[in-house]
Amino acid sequence: MNMMETVLDVPSQEVISKDNAVVQVDGVVFSQVLNAAKAAYEVRNLERAILNLAITNIRTVMGSMDLDELLSERDQINARLLSIVDDATEPWGIKVTRIEIKDITPPRDLVDAMARQMKAEREKRADILQAEGSRQAEILRAEGDKQAQILAAEGRREAAFRDAEAREREAEAEAKATTMVSEAIAKGDVQAINYFVAQRYVDALAQFATSPNQKTFFLPMEAAGVIGAIGGIADIARDAFNDGNGGGGGNGTRPPRPRSPVPPAGGSVPPSGAGH
Repeated sequence: MNMMETVLDVPSQEVISKDNAVVQVDGVVFSQVLNAAKAAYEVRNLERAILNLAITNIRTVMGSMDLDELLSERDQINARLLSIVDDATEPWGIKVTRIEIKDITPPRDLVDAMARQMKAEREKRADILQAEGSRQAEILRAEGDKQAQILAAEGRREAAFRDAEAREREAEAEAKATTMVSEAIAKGDVQAINYFVAQRYVDALAQFATSPNQKTFFLPMEAAGVIGAIGGIADIARDAFNDGNGGGGGNGTRPPRPRSPVPPAGGSVPPSGAGH
């Protein structure tokens, strides 16, 4: 009786899985005689008995599993087979040390179907990832457009606020100038009237000249009055300057001086020396 550990080859056999897939399976069994008397008298043809026991249990264990489990859980199959066969051979004085499944071969058409399934799954995952990427890109693009519109709206609001503030200050300055002119008119200052009229006249001519629909315009005869009014503006400036310097005299008074009259409509501007 050989007491050394021996190896038995399990021939290839067909196994029907739980999901009715037919596969070819083979393996090896490692065993050792621990009790020679039991091995000699408890069983006839020891190697055949161990081999048949392994074959039947391979079909039992693997037939209770799906094809995917057969292909992915080989360690679990080996452990279950070892436990069952070792318990069954213990009365024979045999110790089964290992049972290994060597090959699990599905039919060719099943292999092709599995390949197509794997390819379809990979393509599906690729499509999902591409769709997720496109969706994320659209979301980020929409967020960017939204942020740009918000910033543009804030810019327009700030510009409108600045424009309103500028118009308000301009209106305040205009009101202040009008008040000063009104006070000067109330005091009987003819040059203030000339200044007021000349300012309005010059503003109207400037608007007319900058109009996109008018390239040529004619100056009316009354424009001479505007020139005379402009001369009145210079007199107002000289009066203000003299008032600020104390009039240039010792007693704080300034001598009266003639004022340039506003020329009548259709008249001409008098020479610079006439009336002085």
